Amino acid sequence: MFLILVVTVFLASCWALPIKDPYSYSSAVGQGLGTPFASYGEGRITGVRVWETNNNYYYYYYYYNSNSNNYISGFQLRYGNTWSPVFGSEGGLKQEIELFNDEAIVEVSGKYNPADYICYLVLTTNMGRTLSAGLPNQVSFNFYPANMGNELRLLSGRFNGAGITSIGAHWGFVYMEGSGNGNSTLETALETVTPIF
Repeated sequence: MFLILVVTVFLASCWALPIKDPYSYSSAVGQGLGTPFASYGEGRITGVRVWETNNNYYYYYYYYNSNSNNYISGFQLRYGNTWSPVFGSEGGLKQEIELFNDEAIVEVSGKYNPADYICYLVLTTNMGRTLSAGLPNQVSFNFYPANMGNELRLLSGRFNGAGITSIGAHWGFVYMEGSGNGNSTLETALETVTPIF
């Protein structure tokens, strides 16, 4: 009888433990004006394109004031073999990275100007490779998953006709083929914090 009581108490305590959320959200930074976006696709992120605008005249003119007009004008993510739409614009210089098998984005960092755009964006993978675009000035931000084994699933935020005005990151597990679980970033987005639009 005592054994049944012990087992019952043990099982009840196991059920009472909170289940760790397999997804997390890094809250958006930036001004946040413009059209809302959230990237989407099936499978793991396998490539990234980022466009940066660099107005050299503006930069030269304001150099001594520590100002610049460099900012992220747009980006695009590839899920599996399919590229997402371009969020923002394709204006300016393009930076691109293709990920290796089993490589994932595990950190998103950069700088933003609270008055207008995301100025600098760095994507870092679990293999130590990075893609960086823009100019590192203004206010810093650093996004990373809350749980071990998570990777970048989607980016959300806002953009206007010139560039990205805010950005946030959604993290989660990618279930590999044959596991019977969904792999859509839409499912990930619905299970994380919904961005404010």
